[in-house]
Amino acid sequence: MVEDKNQTHELSSHEAELYDRQIRLWGLESQKRLRTAKVLLIGLNGFAAEIAKNIILAGVNAVTFLDHRNVTVEDSCSQFLASKESLGKNRAEASLERAQSLNPLVCLKADTSNVDDKTDEYFSNFDLVCATQCTISQLKKINLACRKHGVKFFAGDVWGSIGYTFADLMTHEYAEDVIQTKKMPVIDNDPVPKEKFVNITVTEKHVDTFVPFESVLNVTKSSIPKESEIYYMMLIMLNYREKYGNDPLPSERDSENFKLEATAIIKKYDLEDKINHLVAGDVYAQISPICAIVGGIMGQEIIKTVSKKGAPLNNLFLFNPDTLCGKILRLGQ
Repeated sequence: MVEDKNQTHELSSHEAELYDRQIRLWGLESQKRLRTAKVLLIGLNGFAAEIAKNIILAGVNAVTFLDHRNVTVEDSCSQFLASKESLGKNRAEASLERAQSLNPLVCLKADTSNVDDKTDEYFSNFDLVCATQCTISQLKKINLACRKHGVKFFAGDVWGSIGYTFADLMTHEYAEDVIQTKKMPVIDNDPVPKEKFVNITVTEKHVDTFVPFESVLNVTKSSIPKESEIYYMMLIMLNYREKYGNDPLPSERDSENFKLEATAIIKKYDLEDKINHLVAGDVYAQISPICAIVGGIMGQEIIKTVSKKGAPLNNLFLFNPDTLCGKILRLGQ
């Protein structure tokens, strides 16, 4: 059975009217769950702005923006929540006004602290944590803290034209509507019994198990499906950030440091020239349409997780600019 600790929360008439289309899409009980959810969004770049937009419009209870960084020139390409006048100001605070205008019913808060200064107990204040623009060490630490306190964890990033999302929902219960075809008797005056096929919607309950973020790093090559080149690019970009503390800038295209990180992954997985075109491609800054695509996926997964309606992606989603398609990998299990 899918437990619902928030069943007692009732929507006001204004909320019922505002979220009418959503209630018809995923049901009243799912919307009630959304209206009690507290979400922490770490990093307010263009990708995170898309995530924020989607979950705020969906009607979660509260979202906290956590980011110690300031708005940069690069943010102007994709971070639509921060105005041009906010250049040099804190990104979390600069994103509040426009984000609030999306849905006045959602409680928004800006936290200008560095995530490194947060204790494990800090994350227990939320139902779900979504981390962007973090190093591998930070992601592991946050994920471990979330597991410790039973908090759902998401991570993701966009680099140029590539992107990924990751989910660790631990043990997750959810409901899914399935259409089944059944025979039904036809009632008429004909003495010969007749039957017809009709489609009925049945709600099924499911449970799925997830693994922590570190479990999907450095898996064996044999466990990675074909045409999953973006996985290796994800490792390159995360390793670079882990080592240097930030991502390569457009002005650092073809830098020796980036080439060294790419070469290390290529050698480790014996890729030869398989991902050379991606390494030489656009992985600098964030491209707005890619943020919209990958951020849309992340927002959708957060909504599904909080509402407990629909099967979540388990556990990696990778966006490939060559095919303009996403691929789902289930690694580390």
